[in-house]
Amino acid sequence: MKKIALLLLLIFALSAPAGAEQNPDSAGIIEVCIDNIRSSDGTVGVALFNTKKGFPDKSERAIKGKSVPAGKQCIVLFKNVPYGTYAVSVLHDENGNGKMDKAFLGIPKEGFGTSNNPKLKMGPPSFSDSQFDLAQQKITLNINMKYLRNPEEKK
Repeated sequence: MKKIALLLLLIFALSAPAGAEQNPDSAGIIEVCIDNIRSSDGTVGVALFNTKKGFPDKSERAIKGKSVPAGKQCIVLFKNVPYGTYAVSVLHDENGNGKMDKAFLGIPKEGFGTSNNPKLKMGPPSFSDSQFDLAQQKITLNINMKYLRNPEEKK
């Protein structure tokens, strides 16, 4: 009986037309505009989360992620995103090693930011401080990159 149910499920999944899994009337675009990037060194990574698990620094737990060359301003689009609640985190990976470099006591050496640009407190911003609702065709988020260390400081 289990084999029949699995077979029927597989047949249903394979027979669905391409793109049928997402209704375009219930999905939108998230445009992320990142400003205040201090150099064009490295890349800017953008991670989209739909839960607090892993937010903001565990990009492997994000539902979507993109990386673009660093520049004065960077724009990243996430298309066909189902309506819902999300948060975005960004990282300016200046040295291109694929991670946030930190100094003593975990203070970030590289630029970072999250949606809503919450005020900095002890520790990283929370999902609830950074969350937003996607409930329309397109939403634009403006994120200001923050740097806690001067690039001239000894690394």
